[in-house]
Amino acid sequence: MLDEYTRECLALHITRSISSRQVIQVLEWLFLLRGAPDYLRSDNGPEFVAYALQQWLQERHCHTLYITPGSPWENPFIESFNGTFRTECLDRWPFTNGAAAQIIIEQRRPHSSLGYRPSAAFAEVRLSLQLVVGGRSPAIAVPSTSASTWCVA
Repeated sequence: MLDEYTRECLALHITRSISSRQVIQVLEWLFLLRGAPDYLRSDNGPEFVAYALQQWLQERHCHTLYITPGSPWENPFIESFNGTFRTECLDRWPFTNGAAAQIIIEQRRPHSSLGYRPSAAFAEVRLSLQLVVGGRSPAIAVPSTSASTWCVA
């Protein structure tokens, strides 16, 4: 899961398959830590279109933005992240166990689009410039909009 503005990887949940309940658990944790985004962009996978997830998001006033089936370019940040993550991490490191994989996976890489700063450092600066309004965190420094969008795949 990525924040589209900061390009920060908010969560990685690696498994062979994922259910809507597991998606809700990850989102619930992130919503407690970061507040709810205004939008959640995703593909049309069964874990993202499930009634349980849609209802849960609606109750938290988070809107869904589903990409058109077969159109990964409509979710470019997550697609770029997945490709880079595979090349720079999954294809590069041998994982001996889950703990070793978690340590390697949680390392942050700098982004050229963020002035070669790690996304977490960029997000920290952004978060320090926010006002908390009604349980949400609209960013003051966002160039075109104050809406926050997270993307998932």
